[in-house]
Amino acid sequence: MTMQNSAMAKNWPHGKDLRTGRFSGTGRIYLITTCCAERNCVFQNVALGKIIEDELKHSDNAELTRTLAYVVMPDHLHWMFELIRGNELHSVVRRVKGRSAHRINKIVRRTGRIWQPGYHDRALRQEASLETVGNYVIYNPVRAGITQNINDYPLWDAMWINRKRGVDDLGYKRVT
Repeated sequence: MTMQNSAMAKNWPHGKDLRTGRFSGTGRIYLITTCCAERNCVFQNVALGKIIEDELKHSDNAELTRTLAYVVMPDHLHWMFELIRGNELHSVVRRVKGRSAHRINKIVRRTGRIWQPGYHDRALRQEASLETVGNYVIYNPVRAGITQNINDYPLWDAMWINRKRGVDDLGYKRVT
């Protein structure tokens, strides 16, 4: 373990375990979950959640990622994306979290941590139905009881869904 990893493992409970077996692969699809510090419901304020959406788009525009689906929950983020251009998974996640935290703190005129250290990641196999996993991701607000219809929740998207047409109450594309 390097000095930096050793220091991080001391600061983060189970920090070493979070990194066990983690690697970055260009072209690989990841599903990450990262939580707000102390599980604060920062993103009940939709305007602050829009900052996260903006940072995900920024990551895509910088050709770091290709976002497939996401949902910004009141106290956490689920983000499914393809890692592109040889970028490191940890660097991309750190960049999105750092940039969004800086912007949020500036808007709410405070300092301090927005995000918990670390994140959970899962590399998805190409054989897995990405649309099925993505629909599961975006349907989180309905399962959590925040809304009865995903179309009423403002902080989600999936590349295979035309937001103007929406989705039905099961989280799948509405056929018209």
